[in-house]
Amino acid sequence: MIVPARDEEASLGDCLRSLVAQTGINFEIILVDDHSTDRTREIALTFPGVRVIEAGPLPEGWTGKNNAVIAGAREARGEWLLFTDADTVHLPGSLAAALTEAHENGAELLSYSPEQIAVTFWEMATLPVVFAELARQYSPSKVSDPASPIAAANGQYILIRRETYEAVGGHAAIAGDILEDVALARAVKASGRKIRFRYAADKVRTRMYRNYRHLRDGWTKNLALLFPNPGWLAVKSLLLWGFPWVALTIAVVAKHSWWNAFAVFAFIWPMARLRRANFDWAMEFLGALFGMPMFAYLLLRSKKAHANGSVTWKGRTYGPSDNFEPEVIHHTPTAAGRLS
Repeated sequence: MIVPARDEEASLGDCLRSLVAQTGINFEIILVDDHSTDRTREIALTFPGVRVIEAGPLPEGWTGKNNAVIAGAREARGEWLLFTDADTVHLPGSLAAALTEAHENGAELLSYSPEQIAVTFWEMATLPVVFAELARQYSPSKVSDPASPIAAANGQYILIRRETYEAVGGHAAIAGDILEDVALARAVKASGRKIRFRYAADKVRTRMYRNYRHLRDGWTKNLALLFPNPGWLAVKSLLLWGFPWVALTIAVVAKHSWWNAFAVFAFIWPMARLRRANFDWAMEFLGALFGMPMFAYLLLRSKKAHANGSVTWKGRTYGPSDNFEPEVIHHTPTAAGRLS
């Protein structure tokens, strides 16, 4: 298991406790400290079963996360690699179950979309909209279908066979990609190997962003890359959000039962669109009322940031990707079934 971590003191302890408690399979845990300035390294060193290494200097043209995970991949000795984020919590027995699931489905890459924990208002309002649109754009059934060209993965949980990882060049081949999870999935699927992707509240959960600023900056980093036409999607989201309010206004003015029924339907429709996001009705309600305009704002903000080459995340600013040569990863084979 490879855990990249940059200033993750708020969540790292829970993550590592859930990982060291896994049973039913041999594994190693490698925590890659990506130049943290908080207590990340200190916390990691309190877990005797966790190996802590440094990410090393950030090469030009690389993202910080890609540099960190490949540092872990160099040191890992397993036949399978699990890349998981420091803000994840893994349910008991989930690691062994995931490996069994990959074998049973003939998958070379298994990725879980974790249960998303939301606490603050903007988390609760925004996440249902984002994940509903992601489920629409990257349908898990299509991603898992070898006949479909659609490929995706969630970087919070990617289990991949080591042989496959090396065959497609690993993270070194996508070192400048901000969406490294989707890029890796596309490379695996393009190579003819099978991907399995699903929502997995039964295996892992996460709280991605702990305040408004982190939520804003995190989705600004990702949204314009996740959707092929973010500007149009922003307009559509605003239209879907505004339509019920227009219908309600007409119903109040017209004072006609037909318009009242239509207004009710108009409010139910956006909530129904959010059902596939796997949140409860209260969060879907917040998403329909407040999350849609917020989603539109984040899409446009993301589009502008990428157009200007000024995407900022965790103290780093990423401009257009540079060209570079993929790095070859060497490792020493170990006993079959071991997992890193």
